[in-house]
Amino acid sequence: MLDYKEYLNNIGFEKYFQKLKRKLKNKSIVIYGAGELFKYINKNYNLSDLNIIGVSDLRFHNDDKNKDFMGYKIILKDEIVDYKPDYVVVATLKYISIVENFTVNLFDKTKIKTIPLAKRKLWDLIKEIWEG
Repeated sequence: MLDYKEYLNNIGFEKYFQKLKRKLKNKSIVIYGAGELFKYINKNYNLSDLNIIGVSDLRFHNDDKNKDFMGYKIILKDEIVDYKPDYVVVATLKYISIVENFTVNLFDKTKIKTIPLAKRKLWDLIKEIWEG
């Protein structure tokens, strides 16, 4: 099992997170990815400065619409656009294909921006792209 504390330390998350909070100040945010990475960050970092309007994940379905996840409203992937967030922050370990898919297909006719919650080192990104 991945040690998230060590992983986040190795990618310089603390410094990136401080920049991210400044960038996202007064912006509405949907978190995409309700897995272990987001759970760890939510538990161990103060996300209260972020205007998170909901959390989305492929595993959420119509039955989940009126529920919450860790105190955040559940938003179905296909309904993110309806909430008109300024940003979708992708909280997954591998995020290149998700960011690309959202930018090109889901948000192409909107002003919604997609960025990672935990930005990885360039070499790791190149390996992710290479491995497909």
